[in-house]
Amino acid sequence: MSAALIAYLAPLLLILSALLGFLRPGRRPKTVAGVAEAVGIAAMVVSIGSVALLILQGPQTVVLVPGLSVRLDVVSVVMLCLVSFIGWVVLRYAGTYADGEARQGVFMGWMCATLATVLLLVTAGHLMQLVLAWIATSLSLHQLLLFYPDRVQARRAAHKKLVTSGVSNLVIIGAALVLWRGFGSGDIATILEGAKAGDAPTTAVWAAALIALAAVLKSAQFPTHGWLTEVMETPTPVSALLHAGVINAGGFLIIRFADVMLASPGVLAVLVMLGGFTAIFGGMVMLTQPAVKTSLAWSTVAQMGFMVMQCGLAVFPLALLHIVVHSLYKAHSFLASGGAVDAVALVRRPGPIAVPSGAKVVQAFLTALAIYSLMTFGFGQAFGWGAESPQAIALGAILIFGVAYLIAQGLAGAAPKALTRTTVIYALAASLGYFSLQAGAEALTAGTLPATFAPGPLEWALIVLAVASFGLVAVAQALLPLWAHHPAAAGLRVHLNNGLYANAVFDRLLAKWTKTPNI
Repeated sequence: MSAALIAYLAPLLLILSALLGFLRPGRRPKTVAGVAEAVGIAAMVVSIGSVALLILQGPQTVVLVPGLSVRLDVVSVVMLCLVSFIGWVVLRYAGTYADGEARQGVFMGWMCATLATVLLLVTAGHLMQLVLAWIATSLSLHQLLLFYPDRVQARRAAHKKLVTSGVSNLVIIGAALVLWRGFGSGDIATILEGAKAGDAPTTAVWAAALIALAAVLKSAQFPTHGWLTEVMETPTPVSALLHAGVINAGGFLIIRFADVMLASPGVLAVLVMLGGFTAIFGGMVMLTQPAVKTSLAWSTVAQMGFMVMQCGLAVFPLALLHIVVHSLYKAHSFLASGGAVDAVALVRRPGPIAVPSGAKVVQAFLTALAIYSLMTFGFGQAFGWGAESPQAIALGAILIFGVAYLIAQGLAGAAPKALTRTTVIYALAASLGYFSLQAGAEALTAGTLPATFAPGPLEWALIVLAVASFGLVAVAQALLPLWAHHPAAAGLRVHLNNGLYANAVFDRLLAKWTKTPNI
């Protein structure tokens, strides 16, 4: 079985399924939902075949026609398996969800078309296919966002997404031209090998900047995040596909060209600051949202910000792992959001919530960090991981901050011994899981993704800034119940609920440049 057949079979089947939906656009079209689900299963089988092919034959690029080629390596195969699995789940869910809709056939058609473009994107071996798939993904997703065209909010969000994606499309075209001219080839493997060998041209800095900008626009980073939090008028399967699949295109782009990105430390530093701020900002706003889907949307903004920060710190294997874990979690969250609302509605109103004291919050954080430090030293001694990158250790510390925050909230009324015991258990489990998954990701991508470089003064400053920022925010959130009745806390909650009005400012600027649909 050839690599070309492996990579193009799944998109081809999805495109044929999409055409069937377009030919039978109405309510309950015969065989459309069943064919879409069967094609989803076939795409999963093809992705499993790609894994076997990679193991047997190693990384390879197969040219179909000039400008269209397949690149099978660890990065593309991981993304192929992830997208095909989520695609099958979403298509199966959509077959029931959209049953009885007036345009059910069209809906299933655009779902299949969007999945096909994403698969072509993650397996692209040539810049031309990468650019065409990038643009096609935006256009097909736009049709899904407008599935209910009579809804004003849907039109506004789709318009904002179209403008943002349009700029991203122009930027990635520019990045492809700079890469092609600088490296003398449109073949992605050739470009990466040249960058890895130190033969990157001076224009590689500009290419890295354009790649970063395209990724930032695609992954809804501050301040262009507003469209992602406003597309709640779309059907739930579209939200799941968007938040668990399409939104990852930005992170995939940076990871795919990781060797090129290393040529520009300044661009990576910007990604650390922008991604870190977006992660903190999105996480804080998420906690103030009353609607389930809106809260999940802000969670995606925060998670994409954290993933961009990981890329900026050059911990690319962890960023790829983050994409996989977040996609699986977010697909389940959106598809189960209706059930979650029903479950909450059945629960009786809770009584007063215990408020953690400042001493217990400090105890939880210090205990968790102490356990994490011991685990870091223990893993290094036992498995020879003494050369663990400071970037990875810092990211683990940020993870522990989240664990300590949850412990402090959940054990507000616990006795000191119970608090310490639970903190130790959760910190040990989180540390063990983090280091194990990190080791697995680095072993899996060795030779494909570059190793994390030793930090210089700039990187050390960014690491300290990131750890301090996330730590302060986590402590402040844990102590927030103590300040809940203060007028300043109430005002802050209102401002956070409105996203600090950044989206409103973006809307006004956008209205000056484009014609926005009437409200």
